[in-house]
Amino acid sequence: MSEISNQMNVRLEKLERLRSQGVDPFPYKFQENQSIKQLKEQRDALIESQEEVKVCGRLLAFRRQGKTAFCNLKNERERIQLYVSKKAVGDEAYEVFKCLDLGDFIGVEGALFTTKTGELTINVKRFEVLCKAIRPLPVPKEKMVDGEKVVFDQFKNIEQRYRQRHVDLVLNDRVADIFKKRALIVQTIRNYLERNGFLEVETPTLQSIYGGANAHPFETHHNALDMKLYLRISNELYLKRCIVGGINRVYEIVKDFRNEGIDRTHNPEFTQVEYYQAYADYNDMMVHFETIYKEACLAVNGTTKITYQGVELDLTPPWERLTMKDAIKKYGGFEIDEKSDDEIAAILKSRGVELEGQYNRGLATAEIFELYCEDHLVQPVFITDHPMETTPLCKMHRSEQGLVERFEPYMNGWELGNAYSELNDPILQRKFFQDQVDRGRGGEEETHPMDEDFIQALEYGMPPTGGTGLGIDRMVMLLTDQASIRDVILFPLMRES
Repeated sequence: MSEISNQMNVRLEKLERLRSQGVDPFPYKFQENQSIKQLKEQRDALIESQEEVKVCGRLLAFRRQGKTAFCNLKNERERIQLYVSKKAVGDEAYEVFKCLDLGDFIGVEGALFTTKTGELTINVKRFEVLCKAIRPLPVPKEKMVDGEKVVFDQFKNIEQRYRQRHVDLVLNDRVADIFKKRALIVQTIRNYLERNGFLEVETPTLQSIYGGANAHPFETHHNALDMKLYLRISNELYLKRCIVGGINRVYEIVKDFRNEGIDRTHNPEFTQVEYYQAYADYNDMMVHFETIYKEACLAVNGTTKITYQGVELDLTPPWERLTMKDAIKKYGGFEIDEKSDDEIAAILKSRGVELEGQYNRGLATAEIFELYCEDHLVQPVFITDHPMETTPLCKMHRSEQGLVERFEPYMNGWELGNAYSELNDPILQRKFFQDQVDRGRGGEEETHPMDEDFIQALEYGMPPTGGTGLGIDRMVMLLTDQASIRDVILFPLMRES
């Protein structure tokens, strides 16, 4: 039998002992009158008055000494020491207390005092068992760092932290801090958009035609309707329908799903915000994007200058604007327009890249950009004016033939989003969709399907519109200095163990 199984058997025996003593180990409620944080804020007054306080939480760090015990009580991210003595709680209650273990939840009542070492402590007069934990937590390690107690977990495999995030949160306060900051980032995005007149809406997760990006979808089947459905890869086409319908500023914070690989910056289920503004173009979207990043960074860091994995980044607007062709010239050292198709194909081949399907100069240019430029885009920059073949959903550039009015923001070598001056010509939209269908037949795997319903919506008329998709997971990674996307997703997708 494993050590864990032995410990669980001991805890189950204690569980039955509690019940035999008339104690319900899983009661319904406990009403605290103050939080641990409030106790710390009011410590001097409460110690002087000896007013009894009433708090609850999880037991951590036992130190038993015969008829007395010290232990730590944790609730949220706050901890306080408890002093429990047989004399104060009584013989019967102390027998109950002896059935408790690390990880159990209790509620306590008593007055505050400070120990000889100055630690704030509750002198427990009464307590209630609130939950008996039958599985033991990993024993945490503690050490003092710069005068403060730091708790380390004992997970030997980092994947275990992701698979058992509930344990990770118990043992590591910094993990809870990351997700509190994530919530603040999302709220800051929402506040900015609401303040600027955008309306939050909800669009379908299950779609009969996936669209809004070039990506592999997840497929499912609806039994009652006997139809194939897809988990959305983007909510773009539905939000544009809202613009058609007269909602001039619209946004949605969503989970999108793409049946693709998993790595340090990609997860098949990810979060993004998309926002669309009528009578605007991609220039307006750049201002929104950099301002959202600025406000979110200020909210969680108090500054627009941060350090990510040892690299200093300055998010202060305005960000640099650089066309894709100029980026290739700057970092690749050549003019892409001066290269023949054969020369471009040779460059790609020399770097081990082969395009899917038939050769396409626009897609080849985008590949050249990724190969030569992305790693250099450390400070915030908007890469603008992409080849028209990279998307079927964007307006043609107003002055540069063969390009579209699209930008991708970059930082730390990562693409952070995508934005267009949105295509609103239904005739051209149909042609571009058909081109995608033909390219898919020609061997390209990730192409946009024909969407007759969306084209019909455009035929009713959509005003000039700017639209943006902003990836929230990578944003949280950058603003909280986390190395992996799994560190900013509470429950990331994992391979079966």
